[in-house]
Amino acid sequence: MKHGKKYNDGVKLIENGKFYDVNEAVDIAVKTGTAKFDETVEIHVRLGVDSRHADQQVRGAVVLPNGTGKKVRTLVLAKGDKADAAKEAGSDYVGAEELVTKIQNENWLDFDVVIATPDMMGMVGRLGKVLGPRGLMPTPKAGTVTPDVAKAVAEAKAGKIEYRLDKTNIIHCPIGKVSFGAEKLQENFDALMGAIVKAKPAATKGQYIKSCTIATTMGPGIKLNVSKFGA
Repeated sequence: MKHGKKYNDGVKLIENGKFYDVNEAVDIAVKTGTAKFDETVEIHVRLGVDSRHADQQVRGAVVLPNGTGKKVRTLVLAKGDKADAAKEAGSDYVGAEELVTKIQNENWLDFDVVIATPDMMGMVGRLGKVLGPRGLMPTPKAGTVTPDVAKAVAEAKAGKIEYRLDKTNIIHCPIGKVSFGAEKLQENFDALMGAIVKAKPAATKGQYIKSCTIATTMGPGIKLNVSKFGA
């Protein structure tokens, strides 16, 4: 695959075969993020677990201290007082049956996070085929199935992100934008990595954090020294 000049300039900043400490890695990531738009900085963490086993699943959510740099559109499925609370909290969309029908019939997906009260889950279940593949299905583990919808909306707007394993046992997550600078990106990285380490399943054997790479949207990957994470 042929890369552009900016990508190749970024590669020159990375020492071949070196595993970097987090502070060095985020610093380099910021320097490689030279596209005309504000690139997202992502981390890719490979875990020593087998996601095919229920007792080795790693999934949860964490509020990044500096947010994600992205405006988050929330949809709350609730009724009565809970719907009123969601509106007061500033949710972009609030409703019940009518919004479920709109998603089903019109394939309407103008939102980034779906939050639902527990009593709505029977209805929300009908949206599994639409929301599931897009990672939008609300779950108690991610704090998006909750009676406290106002808190869930506030957290989503503040930069709460969900982390989960893919089929190859890797977690892919954003930790902010290049414009944040190295210090804020490292604070977000520490919060996310701390949550992933804490979520280590009891059934895990051997090394938990196998590898970790940081990269901007258009930039090369920077490998981290994972021995520092103590897992």
